[in-house]
Amino acid sequence: MKLSFLDPLFREPGPWASVYVDTSRDTDDPDAAIDRRRRHQTDALLHQGADPATVNALAGAVGTDRALPGRHGQALFAAHGHLVLVADLPEPPARDTARLDALPDVAPLAVQRTPDIPYLAVALTRSGERPWAAAGAAGAADQENVPGDHVLAVSVAGRWPTGRVTPHERLSHQVPAEAWQRTAPRIARELGDLAEQHRAESIVLCRHPGDVRMSGVLVNRFPAHLRSRVTVVDDDSLTTPEAVGAGFLEEHVGRVLEGCLSAADERQLEDFLAQRARHPHRSEGLAAAVSALRRGQAGALLLARRARLPARVWLGSEPSQIALSASDLEAFGVTSPREETAAAALLYAAHGTGAELVVPPPDRVPSADGVGVLLRYRYAPDR
Repeated sequence: MKLSFLDPLFREPGPWASVYVDTSRDTDDPDAAIDRRRRHQTDALLHQGADPATVNALAGAVGTDRALPGRHGQALFAAHGHLVLVADLPEPPARDTARLDALPDVAPLAVQRTPDIPYLAVALTRSGERPWAAAGAAGAADQENVPGDHVLAVSVAGRWPTGRVTPHERLSHQVPAEAWQRTAPRIARELGDLAEQHRAESIVLCRHPGDVRMSGVLVNRFPAHLRSRVTVVDDDSLTTPEAVGAGFLEEHVGRVLEGCLSAADERQLEDFLAQRARHPHRSEGLAAAVSALRRGQAGALLLARRARLPARVWLGSEPSQIALSASDLEAFGVTSPREETAAAALLYAAHGTGAELVVPPPDRVPSADGVGVLLRYRYAPDR
């Protein structure tokens, strides 16, 4: 995953106030709960020495995601009295945090945005009764269109997992059931164009189990290269158009894509595994990643969701000036090195040197400490 979304957070020096807060609205009185969290984070920042203008800028933005239903959170960043970035989180943070530091605390935000898979989701349903449903799949294959029935196709394109908290335009196609056979090719073309426009790597098609033939008519009209990306999901609740409510498609997308990587990240992980087989000491562990970042040779930083990082690493004045100790940086001519939080420093160095971020699934972690690096060049001499 590219880290360009962090650009606003690295354009000016700190100190940075970073807040992660649970703003879920699945409780009896969410506004009161969010207000309590806001006060706690405000007090924590003031105790750390944050200036009141910065704290007020953050406090005014906590809970502004009230239009989002269910469980979610916010990541907020401010510096020098100005709110710089507010990002909605697909999952609430494990615990609320408020930190004042020289670098913004971007690692939890970056990890929650991965694997950043572009998708197209489609729900296919119909009005009217399904007299064949009790007969199962065999009966469904012999279904007849009932006069007055309509077929509804609802689609949304997004990126997973942020699509759960990002508003997207929902497109609807409704046609008489008796016209579905001749209308489906046009709808398939329009959906195919939408998938190509968003470079969708996965197409999730939700249907009622009794609508096998109806969905087959649509899928078979997709271009061949898109048909191979389709995952069909049966849902017994999809009995009427009203069943396709807010969050319905995103929920099914999450079930399909859980544990997956984007195509680009998958290629980088495979390249890393091949590289590790040849050069394990240059690939595995925090020391290897720091060394590659310092040399500008890191093509991608691999970071497990629960990486075992030290509390701090050392930075100089440039993103490439990163080391595990002050003496290491001083040996490279860096004066006045400073300690920074390890996760924030790694993301700062990766962003500043053009490296991408890959967060592998739990069963494919890069090393014992959960850190690895894919070198930008096949051979990277030590220096």
